[in-house]
Amino acid sequence: MSKQVMRSGTSIGANISESDNAQSTPDYVNKLSIALKEAGETHYWFDLLNRTDYISTTEFESLEKDVSELIAMLTALIKKHKTNIKQ
Repeated sequence: MSKQVMRSGTSIGANISESDNAQSTPDYVNKLSIALKEAGETHYWFDLLNRTDYISTTEFESLEKDVSELIAMLTALIKKHKTNIKQ
């Protein structure tokens, strides 16, 4: 499970970094959307690690707070840029 967290967690940053060099606004949104999916997967793995007692509830709550904030930021950015594409 920890390897899955590492893969999905590092993929978030990689896709956000890739979005900096997007060729267009739709490409930018696509990269951020992939990062958002990976953040959701990372949240899933954190939850599973907590439920199987690999991490404590305190550790989970801290990690969950961080990934939830990241999900909220990515969601806001995606919505903003999708609105800009439509206009």
